[in-house]
Amino acid sequence: MINLKNQVALITGGSRGIGAAAALMFAKAGANVAITYLHDKKSADSVVAKIKKSGRKAIAVKGNVAVFNEAQAMVDIVEKKFGRVDILLNNAGVWTEGSVEYLEEETWDETINVNLKGTFNMCKAVVPVMKNNGYGRIINIASTAGQRGEAHHSHYAASKGGVIAFTKSLGAELIRSGIWVNCVAPGWVITDMTAPVFKDKNYREVLRFTIPRGKIATPDEIAGPILFLASNLADNIVGEILNVNGGSVLCG
Repeated sequence: MINLKNQVALITGGSRGIGAAAALMFAKAGANVAITYLHDKKSADSVVAKIKKSGRKAIAVKGNVAVFNEAQAMVDIVEKKFGRVDILLNNAGVWTEGSVEYLEEETWDETINVNLKGTFNMCKAVVPVMKNNGYGRIINIASTAGQRGEAHHSHYAASKGGVIAFTKSLGAELIRSGIWVNCVAPGWVITDMTAPVFKDKNYREVLRFTIPRGKIATPDEIAGPILFLASNLADNIVGEILNVNGGSVLCG
């Protein structure tokens, strides 16, 4: 039922985790896909190869979403290659731990710059392209931390809370230009980013027990709702925060 044939999806941080899962799922639905990466070219090339093997077009573009000129350059490359950008998934992010009294200013700045400013930069760069085409879908990745706060991760929670407010604002601002803006807020997901936490099997079980579903999500289980928001099945969803957390945070 979901058909993204001939659409172009741009996914930041698409070399692994949720971004890679979404890239492969978008391609399966018929989209051509561009992914961005900053460090892991090998993984990015692997994702591109898998997409091409499925019969869709794909490229990987290196750049730092936290720097506007680089964000603009990445959008320009994708538009030049494919002629348009229909879907933007703002997935690139960083997650570190730190109690507020020991949190370094550099760590705070990096988290805000990548997670929040990076989302702004990519939206600022892509919106003129989408407006010119009269159509676009922007999906931002937030977190349960941005909804309820999270001890020892105040910088991360603040950045994702900002993404949530930014999403609501852009949703109302851009919908009459034919651009849908929504957000997915995952809970715990098994990715490279969270791997250090899950090394402790006992702690992993403690976390799993806090989730009503009783399961820690896989990247594919987040990518599915992302794909839904990118499709016309979500036409009446604007500025919404879609909670994908197995019931661990229940909020409207």
